[in-house]
Amino acid sequence: MKRAWLWGLAVAIGCGGGAPDRGGVAESASTGGAMPMAMAPEEAPLDRDSYARVDASTFRSVETHPRSTFSADVDTASYSNVRRFLLQEERLPPADAVRIEEMVNYFRYAYPEPEGDSPFGFHTEVRRAPWNEDHLLVQLGLATRPLDMGQAPPRNLVFLLDVSGSMNAPDKLGLLKRGLALLTQELRPNDSVSIVVYAGASGLLLPPTSGEDRGAILDVLDQLRAGGSTNGGEGIELAYRVAEESFVEGGINRVILATDGDFNVGVSSEGALTRLIEEKRESGVFLTVLGFGRGNLQDDRMEALADRGNGNYAYIDSLAEARRVLVREAGSTLVTVASDVKIQVEFNPAQVSRYRLLGYENRVLRDEDFLDDTRDAGEIGAGHQVTAFYEVVPVGAPDADAQEGEVHPLRYGGEGQEAGAGAQQAAPTEREGGAAGEGATAEDATAEDAAAEDAAADELLYLRVRYKEPGESESRELSQPLAAPADEALDAEPSRAFRFGSAVVAFGLVLRDDPLTQPDLAASRQAAEAALGQDPHGDRRQLVEMMRAAETLHQ
Repeated sequence: MKRAWLWGLAVAIGCGGGAPDRGGVAESASTGGAMPMAMAPEEAPLDRDSYARVDASTFRSVETHPRSTFSADVDTASYSNVRRFLLQEERLPPADAVRIEEMVNYFRYAYPEPEGDSPFGFHTEVRRAPWNEDHLLVQLGLATRPLDMGQAPPRNLVFLLDVSGSMNAPDKLGLLKRGLALLTQELRPNDSVSIVVYAGASGLLLPPTSGEDRGAILDVLDQLRAGGSTNGGEGIELAYRVAEESFVEGGINRVILATDGDFNVGVSSEGALTRLIEEKRESGVFLTVLGFGRGNLQDDRMEALADRGNGNYAYIDSLAEARRVLVREAGSTLVTVASDVKIQVEFNPAQVSRYRLLGYENRVLRDEDFLDDTRDAGEIGAGHQVTAFYEVVPVGAPDADAQEGEVHPLRYGGEGQEAGAGAQQAAPTEREGGAAGEGATAEDATAEDAAAEDAAADELLYLRVRYKEPGESESRELSQPLAAPADEALDAEPSRAFRFGSAVVAFGLVLRDDPLTQPDLAASRQAAEAALGQDPHGDRRQLVEMMRAAETLHQ
């Protein structure tokens, strides 16, 4: 009786109280109910994918902009979407679909694991830029501890599934059902799953159900059908309410939104949806957004929802990608170990003339946001890695004195005035016990400052990372300097992590048709091939295949 009531509810959702709407679920004939409703024939893909504009980063002068501040990002949607363009559709992706940081962060690198109570292990490396020997390329990497999902806390998962008419395609609802079935097979008895669907209206198809009852979960997934308009806002409200009502203290509480992002009824504008998500994130429930389909993929909207909802965003272009996101890397996808992670790099003007961050263009923060604990930033999961590359113009390079652009000279203040005078100044370097210990003299403090200044003179940059433990409101900070390398160090063999990662960056720059740097694609592919290393799942070999496809399409 309970199962039949759920099926009836699903059909009512599809109808939405108005004209017949065949979205939702139908009973199978074997249970004595109606026959499954046939899906409409698949239409030719549209070409209405929507991406947020990404403007290429420019070089910044250390004299005027000594700090670079950005939010951590562990999304991987851009990489798998680019793969879809190159390998499935055999065409180059739009430039705005290419987010370099998501391409780099798709891969795992041999970074050291955290030590002690720190949530992060650090990797820093500097070599000559492969595409310009007069420039340096700096790799900064963070790594969290991987988690055996058998030892993970109980999971309270709410599947929020788009069953509107726009999802009526094998690579949308069909792939969604198969992908979530893979996750369902991994559930434990102490895990709980609920299923909320939305089309013209929304409804609860499956109340919180133990992972032990996989048959009930799979049964509901199997019966899903697509049809009708898309009231995503109403579905979000219901899904978060269900997650809050079954909230597990100390557990994993997460809404998994699976959609093509085409919200067109109710709360549907990006601004209204992101404000709704911002409100819901205060509940302590995290968000994972899974994007599906092509031709009408609202990538910009899904990225914004994940960013504002303490979440992550992956694009599912195949069953293998669903397995990677939901099974192989479930710890990274579902278990948050650090929240509001911000990274700030301060460059030494004695060593660096100009720099630019390669990627993270839509993650850039104001410098003062770094110390502001109310400023939202990225979440990092168990086993996640965050990698960033900076292209650096060292002092003395042929183009070290190139100007960012012409400006009028300052009317107030001469050449000796520090750039940006009158703006908020940097906080002093933190010292154990304060600025000066009890009983310290002015001479002691002066000597300490002089010693610190001498040490800093040989530094290339200073790296700071701020983060919150999940559930906490105050940030913690980690920091370390990176020494300026000698010439012999720059000419030494780079690590495999550097060689492969820099090849991915170069690939992204080519796909974006970067106005400042155009690496040689064939040379970048060869560098990636030479740095494959251990590749148990074939991810790196597939990157080489994508690079070959791009070479052909560029001819």
